[in-house]
Amino acid sequence: MKKAILAIAAAGMMASACASDGYGGSGVNEATRQGAIGAGIGAVAGAIIGNNVGGGNAATGALIGGAVGGVAGAVRGSSQDRANQQRYRDNNGGYYYCYDGRQNECYWENGQRRR
Repeated sequence: MKKAILAIAAAGMMASACASDGYGGSGVNEATRQGAIGAGIGAVAGAIIGNNVGGGNAATGALIGGAVGGVAGAVRGSSQDRANQQRYRDNNGGYYYCYDGRQNECYWENGQRRR
């Protein structure tokens, strides 16, 4: 049973890694980090709840809990990512965004990294 819970939690964390920064930045944004945490916590909570409910199945509870927790964490992290970005305008009139005030992690409006 413990192996199933760990496998489900690991699958949720690996799935959330698809949102990592592909431009060589810090590697993990808040949506990824909080999505992985939510998936892990949701899987454990779902397994506990599923095992304690009469006739319930811990593996099914872990799967549902991991999915719900992962989505909730990713939504919360995405909101925090948007709050962390600062918008600037260059001399040519184009807008770019920098995260956490760091000028070495900036992106144009279309998502391309600003060098």
